[in-house]
Amino acid sequence: MSKTVLGTLTIGQAPRADITPILVEHLPAGIACIHAGVLDGLDREAIASRFPVRQGEAVLTTRLLDGSAVILGKTTVREAVQRKLDELALQGCGIIALLCTGEFHGLTCANAWLLEPDLLVPPVVAALAGERQAGILVPLPEQMTSEGAKWRGLRRAPRYAAASPYASTPEQLVTAAQALQTQGVDIIVMDCMGYTEHHRRLVREATGLPVVLSNALLARLLAGLL
Repeated sequence: MSKTVLGTLTIGQAPRADITPILVEHLPAGIACIHAGVLDGLDREAIASRFPVRQGEAVLTTRLLDGSAVILGKTTVREAVQRKLDELALQGCGIIALLCTGEFHGLTCANAWLLEPDLLVPPVVAALAGERQAGILVPLPEQMTSEGAKWRGLRRAPRYAAASPYASTPEQLVTAAQALQTQGVDIIVMDCMGYTEHHRRLVREATGLPVVLSNALLARLLAGLL
């Protein structure tokens, strides 16, 4: 795999200044990378038009190049993700990492090895947690239900709290983490690619609990393949 080209796909705009350093820290030096984003080249008006948030629909949040956040309707994002995966495969990417922990169904990549965090992170967390109580930190309150099915492998139903890695203050993040702690959790999972090592450290220091950073876990698994 030493000559494999790595593709990364964010549902926001690439390159991701918050995620790329985490990948670089763990991946072997000299790996050729192609970074792509579902929202590349789009302004806010075009984003709102192409990925509207409809009543009752699951939503996702992501980061733009200017550091601001947007909220997207998940149904249209799913279709765009598949198109971008196909483009990355055509560009010669042998391994493609989806930089989103949202649960997608039926994604395919015929000529590349696709890594989907929603299929990788939950089983690892389930094995780590065992009979212990897991707490899941998500960006948006709506995601406590819309993204909950992927955690069905946990032996105990998880507890949830919400704080956006893009819009919440450090104080709001700590408050959400402490809310999980008061619910008796033994481990906290930061269930969004936008959370950084800075966020993980804040939560760890505020609670004293083990904290799983989803993008760092993905980076370590990628390093094993590369």
